Amino acid sequence: MSQAPSTTAAATRTDAVKFAYWVPNVSGGLVVSTIPQRTDWSLEYNQRLAVTAEKAGFEYALSQIRFTAGYGAEYQHESVSFSQALLHATTKLKVLAAILPGPWHPAVVAKQIATIDHISNGRIAINVVSGWFKGEFQAIGEPWLEHDERYRRSNEFIRALKGIWTQDDFTFKGDFYRFNNYTLSPKPVQKPHPEIFQGGSSRAARDNAASVSDWYFTNGNTLEGLKAQIDDIQAKAAQNGHKVRIGVNAFVIARDTEEEAQAVLQDIIDHAHVEAVHAFGDAVKQAGKASPEGEGNWAKSTFEDLVQYNDGFKTNLIGTPQQIAERIVALKAIGVDLVLTGFLHFIEEVEYFGQKVLPLVRELEARQAATAASPAAAPVLEAVA
Repeated sequence: MSQAPSTTAAATRTDAVKFAYWVPNVSGGLVVSTIPQRTDWSLEYNQRLAVTAEKAGFEYALSQIRFTAGYGAEYQHESVSFSQALLHATTKLKVLAAILPGPWHPAVVAKQIATIDHISNGRIAINVVSGWFKGEFQAIGEPWLEHDERYRRSNEFIRALKGIWTQDDFTFKGDFYRFNNYTLSPKPVQKPHPEIFQGGSSRAARDNAASVSDWYFTNGNTLEGLKAQIDDIQAKAAQNGHKVRIGVNAFVIARDTEEEAQAVLQDIIDHAHVEAVHAFGDAVKQAGKASPEGEGNWAKSTFEDLVQYNDGFKTNLIGTPQQIAERIVALKAIGVDLVLTGFLHFIEEVEYFGQKVLPLVRELEARQAATAASPAAAPVLEAVA
């Protein structure tokens, strides 16, 4: 088992890029492919993975929420209870439980998360998923709202949570939720409240994050595509007097040579579950077309992109440790605060990432920080270049 990366000046900086990983609490891994994977959805595997990730230097883990099978996800553990089990196995890792407004009421979530926050000493967070899978809502008998209405409900959901977690005698009169002089006690350990994450690429998703969410997750994309999204959301957040941090999805294939990494990528795509990829693509693109602008997270995704659920191949963290570290620092330069990672063989690849990639990221961050602190060094560096 690897040791944690050595602490550097960059690693202790508050602006150091953070790392999260997708919790494989859903069967099938993070690719819609029949390629053999040494990844398992069981509790025992996931607790070992959480300990490995914590030692490797990961700060966050994201538990997925699924209510029905589909696209290779035959089995699914529930996100909140599974997150609590991972917290019991670790001491520093913060776990994000995915929450779906509709099936969950904000009063239930507020109470659950406040209790887990006390049990874990402030290591629980949530990811509010507005919903893209219509068939899932229909299967469990939940009303399916129009695209922007789902985000309007999420906005009320988050505002209600913040109110419950920070106020006594909380009163709220919304279109979806109502509270009358409600006081939650005890309130969470984390102040002002546990972190609230949210994803999506539509106008409604970005506007919601720019007004109420602490973190905004976006699908994988090119640097140019990500920068346009980040600039847009931060401009909106500034207009609202709000601060939001940015996380980006990336499927990591780190190997000793670029040829090895590209061969793994091609093998994943060559073994794609064609029927499942097309079904997933049809569902998510239909959801995106329902937005007023007619686009969503997967609007421009190709078949190959869709083999990884959240366009993780597009972010291009595929190559040698040095190549990947340089690309991560480039992401940071355009405003990315956190990289949400997926892997083919989770435990061994998370360990490799912690040994080979993360220390290089910290070295590059430290070098850039030293350069920024010493303006006189800039002309020298330019001359060398």
